[in-house]
Amino acid sequence: MAITKEAASRDIELPSGMRLRYYEAGEADATPVVLLHGSGPGATGWSNFSGNIGTIADAGFHVVAPDMPGWGDSDAQATADMDHDATLVEFLDALGLDKAALVGNSMGAHTAVRFATLHPERITHLVTMGASLGRGPASLFAPADGPSEGLKVLVKAYKDASPENMKALVEIMTYDKERFATPELTRARSEAALARPDHLKNYVEGLAHGAPIPIKVDRDKISGIQTPTLLIHGRDDRVLHYETSLRLLADIPNSRLVLLNRCGHWAMIEHAAEFNRLVIDFLSHN
Repeated sequence: MAITKEAASRDIELPSGMRLRYYEAGEADATPVVLLHGSGPGATGWSNFSGNIGTIADAGFHVVAPDMPGWGDSDAQATADMDHDATLVEFLDALGLDKAALVGNSMGAHTAVRFATLHPERITHLVTMGASLGRGPASLFAPADGPSEGLKVLVKAYKDASPENMKALVEIMTYDKERFATPELTRARSEAALARPDHLKNYVEGLAHGAPIPIKVDRDKISGIQTPTLLIHGRDDRVLHYETSLRLLADIPNSRLVLLNRCGHWAMIEHAAEFNRLVIDFLSHN
């Protein structure tokens, strides 16, 4: 399905009063799939998943991809006030969805994992790409202290969302920088970020409280996840090492891991066709 951003765009007001922008494709009575974007200046449901929404919908699924509070065209929210689990519950309720498959990248993967620990009756499948789970046990590969190389570049782009800093961000998020860090893409991401100075300001102010996003998942509950789980990670991820997904693989009984070579933090963008095949097959046969 060839779908445009304008045709897919929807707005909804949650009971809490928060207004969300989301993108939708597929039949309303089909199996629901929620795509959850990562953090980063200019990140939205559309920018993360424009290459996936139509294809997954064509396979017989009802696909929705929200801009979470503090990102995209959704309402602003202070980092300290963010609770994406509560927002997701409200969002599903507002759409009349009792349960759904959750597919999350980075920050979105954190939300999906936490949701699976808190609301197992409302999630049919769990798919993560480059899950962001914060500091856990002693790491073999990640920096011993402080943010990763990629997170440092991300924070710099939040503080100054210029095309130059956005180019550096896209380059570190992907393996094939020649293909993806184009002037058109980096300029578009810069313009999208600068269009919402309130989002940038809230994120930068939130850095004083620790992690770039609130890390709320209880690691002790992850081993209790019974949801069928697909973990996807880029071997060349310079933001969050694939060790994170190896730990999830060890902890979640009904899980499998696909580790992609020549792939950075954005598997759904760099390897869109393979990502779509993996997700569709997993959702259809598990």
